[in-house]
Amino acid sequence: MSAVPNQTDTTSQHLVNKISSPALKSITGFSQRRPAAPISYEKSKHLLVGKEIYLSGEISSCDSLVVEGNVQSNLKDSHYLEITETGMYRGKAIIKEATIAGHFEGELSVHGTLSVKATGVIEGNIRFNKLEIELGGVIKGDISPFTEE
Repeated sequence: MSAVPNQTDTTSQHLVNKISSPALKSITGFSQRRPAAPISYEKSKHLLVGKEIYLSGEISSCDSLVVEGNVQSNLKDSHYLEITETGMYRGKAIIKEATIAGHFEGELSVHGTLSVKATGVIEGNIRFNKLEIELGGVIKGDISPFTEE
């Protein structure tokens, strides 16, 4: 079977050719290929620990930490912690928001919402402002909400 281009294919190719025409190159500020925007490391304080990666040490001032591998750490001055289904975190974490779909062992303080997914397991001392647990999620240990003082 041979493919016969239809009117739409011909029109699409015509538009691509027009857009690529040399006349556009003379327009101030137009570029055929945009250079990649430089990554601003000051603004993006995100850390992803990938599968089969083991990280040990202190982590601070991190906007978001996503754990797919294994982390043994103390986490402080941070905003968001996510432990995926394959992730394991051991240590202490003081965080604003957390979503746990993997395994957490240690001390966890969440000043916003702690969300435990169906595959999530948390063991240890847990404090939170708000708690959401999906059916199947597990929390073992001492748990308590923050109290207004």
